[in-house]
Amino acid sequence: MARLKFPSSLAILALATLIGSTTTGIAVGADQQPPPLPREFRAAWVATVANIDWPSRPGLATEVQKREAIAILDRARDLNLNAIVLQIRTSADALYDSKLETWSAFLTGEQGKRPDPFYDPLQFWVEEAHQRGLQLHAWFNPFRARLQGVKYKESADHISKTRPDLTKEYGGFLWLDPGEPEARDHTLAVFMDVVKRYDVDGIHVDDYFYPYPIIDPANPQSTKELDFPDDPSWKKYQASGGKLTRGDWRRENMNQLIERIYQGIKAEKPAVLFGISPFGIPRPGQPKGVVGFDQYDKLYADTVLWLNKGWCDYFSPQLYWKIDAPGQPFRPLLNHWVEENQAQRHIWPGLSSSRIGNGKTSYAPEELLGQVEIIRKTPGATGEIFFSMRSLLDNKRSFADLLKKGLYHEPALIPASPWLKLPAPGLPRVEVHVGKDKNQGKLELTVQAGPGAAPFLWAVSTRHGQNWSVTLHPAANGPVVVADDEKEPASQVAVTAVSRAGDASDPVVLPVAR
Repeated sequence: MARLKFPSSLAILALATLIGSTTTGIAVGADQQPPPLPREFRAAWVATVANIDWPSRPGLATEVQKREAIAILDRARDLNLNAIVLQIRTSADALYDSKLETWSAFLTGEQGKRPDPFYDPLQFWVEEAHQRGLQLHAWFNPFRARLQGVKYKESADHISKTRPDLTKEYGGFLWLDPGEPEARDHTLAVFMDVVKRYDVDGIHVDDYFYPYPIIDPANPQSTKELDFPDDPSWKKYQASGGKLTRGDWRRENMNQLIERIYQGIKAEKPAVLFGISPFGIPRPGQPKGVVGFDQYDKLYADTVLWLNKGWCDYFSPQLYWKIDAPGQPFRPLLNHWVEENQAQRHIWPGLSSSRIGNGKTSYAPEELLGQVEIIRKTPGATGEIFFSMRSLLDNKRSFADLLKKGLYHEPALIPASPWLKLPAPGLPRVEVHVGKDKNQGKLELTVQAGPGAAPFLWAVSTRHGQNWSVTLHPAANGPVVVADDEKEPASQVAVTAVSRAGDASDPVVLPVAR
């Protein structure tokens, strides 16, 4: 039998070029491979509570709300962010079409009132984010039911009216009582409803578990903190035979909810990430010399336990202090969270870009840029989230411009989550053509998905001389057009298929025929 001879990789590349630059993926030598694709989680919180970021005020017309949302998403894409964390539940309410909770007053100006003309804001945000290659994470406050000082009245279908036995007044706030099993069940049901009905990429909770303690308003001259009024649920727990101390019981209420959220998400949609953004200090003295608020003792949040149990996919401690803050130094706190990360989840700290300004206590842009650089130099930390999007829209002290020109000058993929063991997309089929007419000076790529997981993005690496540049393109948006350089035209193009969760195929590398 005659022995078949296969051409070399480069010969196949050349052949592929001659027949239309189509390939299903072939190996090339190391000198022909593009460098590894940049990986970094880059996100911003979009806060809807009190209309911090969106919508700019309650009761705006639907089209105005949509325009504001698109402006945020366009700015995020322009800055090479890759995710938005959108607050959709501020006070046991909904900024989406929920059958479990009432419409938010921060959206329409009146709690319980639907947008008019009607649209589903979360569906809109998800679709528009994905069209721009951005992840959309849905951000929930687990137990707050009313913010202090709001002017609106609760609607008849708000949980404070339908189940007042599950809510507690606390210093002007209203809170679902985490000690009531039905309150925890309700919160879990709200989370899972969104996971099931919406194509979100992540579920996210902030640092409000039990409420931050306040001084008794009846005695403002005192330094005594007002205790959370959960006597009925505490007594029911004791009557059932519970033996924990009150503090440990409160912490166990939170532990149960966090574990159930994580397990519920993974049972329903394993690729949906669960993120937690706790207060930035684990406990005073952790690490040594750190002082400040004790979330373990005050919020009853055993955040270190959650991290080390692996009840999340990413952890975003709010490291809102300066690099050289004497009681809360940025680098030691970041290092401590990384060292605590026994389950090897993502560490993506929160950074306070909203503090950039010209005041005495404001931050200079260099402070935040320096924090991003520290994160990049810290093994085990692979991204950041800015609070909040308003600071990037307003470009305070040119911070957004500096970020785009420097640290975020090229796009990045989100880091993959290997513990999820998700399938990667297969090698794509690619055709490359030199642009003509209106696309002269550009490369036109037709890319088709291969086997495996559905691609979310095409990562296109283009070689000019010895330099490679990267662009990201939503896979659902049709043909890909990338810029060429007339003085030094591209010699190679590499295309990698990337899933929603950041898992990637090998690159398909092609020469550019001219």
